[in-house]
Amino acid sequence: MDNDSCKYYGDIINMPHRISNIHVPMNILNRAAQFAPFSALPGHSEAVKETERITEISYSLDEEEKERINYILQNILYNTNAVNNIYVKYFIADERKSGGRFVKVTGIIKKIDTYNRLIIVNDTKINIDDIMDISIL
Repeated sequence: MDNDSCKYYGDIINMPHRISNIHVPMNILNRAAQFAPFSALPGHSEAVKETERITEISYSLDEEEKERINYILQNILYNTNAVNNIYVKYFIADERKSGGRFVKVTGIIKKIDTYNRLIIVNDTKINIDDIMDISIL
């Protein structure tokens, strides 16, 4: 023990630690939690998590790929009895930030809505303009 602490706390340094007869001693985890920093900016941690979330960037298809997708969709539209299973890869734009994600679906086409430019695979509505790849299985 250094001399300064004895000089200032000499009257209490050797006294026994007081233990309460009323309160149960707090466990170490709860004692540490009371000294944890508080969130000074509400919503800051959520904003940081949102910034950390990774999105993918969509790409444009060339004319050849667009024609191939169009050909397959028309083939399915006019030969509905021949198509059993289909694979579709499409892009969903993120609602909060730029980019989005690619989704792959395999299943049976229930409907092709040419007016609204939608196809329904299983119970998933897919915008035809968002299709990046399609193939008949």
